[in-house]
Amino acid sequence: MRSKLGIIAGGGRLPRLLIETCIREGRPFHVIALQGQAEEGGFAGLSHEWIRLGAVATAFRSLRAAGIEEVVFAGKVSRPSLADLRPDWHAAGFLARIGGRLLSDNRLVEAVLAEFEGEGFRVVGPADVMRSLLARPGHYGRQVPTEAERASIDLGLAAARHLGLQDRGQAAVVQGEQVLGLEGPEGTDALIEAAAQRQKAGRGAILVKARKPQQQMRADPPVIGPSTVQRAGELGYRGIAVETGAVLVLEPAAVGEAADACGMFAVGIGEE
Repeated sequence: MRSKLGIIAGGGRLPRLLIETCIREGRPFHVIALQGQAEEGGFAGLSHEWIRLGAVATAFRSLRAAGIEEVVFAGKVSRPSLADLRPDWHAAGFLARIGGRLLSDNRLVEAVLAEFEGEGFRVVGPADVMRSLLARPGHYGRQVPTEAERASIDLGLAAARHLGLQDRGQAAVVQGEQVLGLEGPEGTDALIEAAAQRQKAGRGAILVKARKPQQQMRADPPVIGPSTVQRAGELGYRGIAVETGAVLVLEPAAVGEAADACGMFAVGIGEE
């Protein structure tokens, strides 16, 4: 039997998908549901504990009490201010050690992973628990990009990767030969909204999402799901392209259905 899994649950559908995978495979698990981040009422009847983000010592005690050996981070976590965080003694010591590295998302992720590993836990990525999450090559719905749109996707992929090297974001929005926007700390949803205001007449914009070249896939991997497609479609986008083997696609069948409903394409680009 596989080791008992600790699921550190933030917002969105990803924690639930991992829980369903564990149930289906008969794998034992315990959820650390982050207060103010994870969905309220989503863990009834399951082994879980609600813990605020700054209560690191409590989280470690809960994981050990549950017999956890392996940990996965799942779901969106909005970074709080120090005032909202209210760090306990363990979190305060962690923040003191990393200091200015809080300014870098990638370094912060690496520091968090190292902290858990230093406490004796093995940290795995969501795709290690559920391999089918990784984007596959090809289209998810009926629509496919034209040759001109594929050239735009190439431009967007280059822009997203350059942005990722600077540890600033994971996505770009393009239309034709123009980059309409780049992802910032506010995330992909904010990028989709902002770039929509810059679209020109003709076929709509394209969202391109990729892994930062230096990124840890064990925490904070790039993700899209049906809601991403639906919102882009509402704002007149032409399509979404994600890097194969590097972006998590939540509920791929629903992604394809949402793309078809919006008259958009949703494609995996590159090779695994």
